[in-house]
Amino acid sequence: MTFTFRHLTSSAAALLAEHDEQRIRAIRSRRWVLYPRAKQALDRLRGLLDQPRGTRMPSIAIYGDSGMGKTMIMKQFRDEHPPNFNTVTGVLTTPVLAMEMTSRPGERRFYAELLTLLGAPSRPRADIAQMEQAAMRILEAIGVQVLVIDEVHNLLAGSYREQRIVLNTLRFLSNRLQISLVCFGVNEAREAISGDVQLARRFEQLTFSRWAANEQFEALIGSILRNMPLRHPSVLTPNALRRILQITDGITAGIFRLITDLAIAAIESGEERITDEAVQRWEPAFQGETAVA
Repeated sequence: MTFTFRHLTSSAAALLAEHDEQRIRAIRSRRWVLYPRAKQALDRLRGLLDQPRGTRMPSIAIYGDSGMGKTMIMKQFRDEHPPNFNTVTGVLTTPVLAMEMTSRPGERRFYAELLTLLGAPSRPRADIAQMEQAAMRILEAIGVQVLVIDEVHNLLAGSYREQRIVLNTLRFLSNRLQISLVCFGVNEAREAISGDVQLARRFEQLTFSRWAANEQFEALIGSILRNMPLRHPSVLTPNALRRILQITDGITAGIFRLITDLAIAAIESGEERITDEAVQRWEPAFQGETAVA
């Protein structure tokens, strides 16, 4: 390619050599887009892996409305630190293990979900003590340093007693195995974690508020646009940015969906850029929330 496209990331620029159909397919696929707020969260999470092991490991809780991109950050952190099998020693290490809090919390269900994730053989007649020992033995053997729990607000579906038992279980695992915890959930998850004061004190809290008209929002839009394989730069005015916020209510998933739709339309029309006029004209194909947490 003889042209340089400085308005794009290198991966987005490489897609310009593809047919329009492939570019559109790439736009529709869920690709990781690094923006300042996500970078801040990832930097904090990565820092947990550098912590010396101890009995009161630091932990992080990330809260925000549904659709604010929490799950995408969780998956990116997990994917950055995949399981590694050493062919020389024959040892498998898994520094980051990610699971989802069960829809109905309880100690048995928690350990059952954890053991399934760890690939342990199913033992329907095992009691909780046996399940606990099996989970701890495997977690220690594979060198888990950070246990990530998504949808932690599911705790609230249980009784107060069930919530306390699961929180005690998390604190026990953290203490005994000297691992950090990372919890993702909607804003109500604060109430769930605060049920165990000792555990709650270990969590640094990050909140993903809805986007507002500020420099952070402009940086988000710039990051998304740099990842859209369009041949011409898209320069949006403050009026267009305010319109995007109005349409999406400041929800990250809605913002991504809107710009994705406009980028595809720009390719199909031959415009090859997103314009203010296109933003003003945009209407969602259907009403509903995009399923990205």
